Amino acid sequence: MSKVQLNKIGKNTWVIDKSFRSDMRVPVYVFASERLLEKMMTDRTIIQGINVATLPGVRKQVAVLPDAHEGYGFPIGGVAAMDASEGVISPGGVGYDINCGVRLMVTNLTYNEVRLRIKELVDVVFRNVPAGLGSRRRDFRVSFTDLDRIAVEGARYVVEKYGLGWPEDYKNIEEEGRYPRYKSSNVPDPDPGAVSQQARSRGESQIGTLGSGNHFLEIQRVDRIFDQNAAKRFGIFQEGQITVLIHCGSRGYGHQICSDYLRVMERAVSKYNLRLPDRELACTPTNSPEATQYLKAFGCAVNFAFANRQAISHWVRQSFEEVFRRPAEEMGIKIVYDITHNIVKFERHKVDGSDVDVFVHRKGATRSFPGGHPYYSQFIPTDYRDLGQPVFVPGSMGTASWVLMGRMNSLELTFGSSVHGAGRTMSRSGAKRQYSGDTVVRVLESRGIYVKGDTMETIVEEVPEAYKDPDEVVEVAHEVGISSKVARLVPIGVVKG
Repeated sequence: MSKVQLNKIGKNTWVIDKSFRSDMRVPVYVFASERLLEKMMTDRTIIQGINVATLPGVRKQVAVLPDAHEGYGFPIGGVAAMDASEGVISPGGVGYDINCGVRLMVTNLTYNEVRLRIKELVDVVFRNVPAGLGSRRRDFRVSFTDLDRIAVEGARYVVEKYGLGWPEDYKNIEEEGRYPRYKSSNVPDPDPGAVSQQARSRGESQIGTLGSGNHFLEIQRVDRIFDQNAAKRFGIFQEGQITVLIHCGSRGYGHQICSDYLRVMERAVSKYNLRLPDRELACTPTNSPEATQYLKAFGCAVNFAFANRQAISHWVRQSFEEVFRRPAEEMGIKIVYDITHNIVKFERHKVDGSDVDVFVHRKGATRSFPGGHPYYSQFIPTDYRDLGQPVFVPGSMGTASWVLMGRMNSLELTFGSSVHGAGRTMSRSGAKRQYSGDTVVRVLESRGIYVKGDTMETIVEEVPEAYKDPDEVVEVAHEVGISSKVARLVPIGVVKG
């Protein structure tokens, strides 16, 4: 790693020229403070970014974001755009948890109204929203027929068939909760026929569950507002206001789809004479049968995740109603937005002065489109189109989460993308060696944060010290101009997957 030629070209901006390695097709841009960059250099993050820059049809540059860390093939916190005609589709550029994403809900409750009942509220949410490895809701199951409908229709289906939400919820979900919202001959429709029976079996009982790992549901209070106008438009009116952040994805359903198609593409690499620096970059041409089948199954997982977060939102509302004995409408429990991470999207971006159709792989990254743009604004909910897309950066149990807003610089630097979280700095096994569950829980409770998890092991694995400082990650994104600070949220109650 010490031999990588990183050239600093601006504050928090570094570039590795494509001349660094003979197989690179485009440069790699790294957006990080010196401290964050130093952490990236301790694993394969930068090397993985360089490897992505060798893929056929990669355009303009590869972006490594300030929360980046080593992943499978692509770095987590990496963005790359592949030419729609001459490029490739890579499952490793999306990740195992397809459409892992974040949903923010606001309430009109204040911290003073909630703080004395936070343990009761977290306990009720924990009972209503199953969390942990293999978690499933025993009193709610869908048939395989309904699962296939969810795979095609997304959040809309669970609202319309099961009443899990309000009709107006759709307007503030990316893709309006049903992918793909915008039809294109380049993007095949989701097709449950492309999903294996194993994936269907894994997903059949998991709608409305958090899962494990870094997934969580937090009850938070607004700590500080940086952009009063944007915050108010997002439904954030005052410090001390109570919000809910839901972070989860497509569960075993999406994980199995990724596993299935990685094997398909690994077998097909030689068929297309692709020379890859890492087998984890397995891919096939964008117009190949393998890529088409993957995209059909991928779309199913995207819609599964939208439906999953929608069902969780419904049971969160019910939990508030149970504890506070008031209708959710009266408490103003509304969706601000629901954003996707771990995604590949067909978009148009400017490359060398021309508009080019590309498949943007965002792994551990989210769209960060600016407001008021003639093309990109169409992808932003109507209420926010003149402002910019809401961007959410979740913390980890004891650290802050952030509400940001998309900015114009993102189009030039990161294909309209921004950060998705804090990024790990310590392995799960390393966290378990250094910390104990009882100690972590006691420390958090001493700071006014009540945590409830499926197991103590899960809580230890996700100890805040295992992650980068989200405040520092957000500061870099803000200073570079790929997104700007709107509000800072801090946890008071946490349900861990």
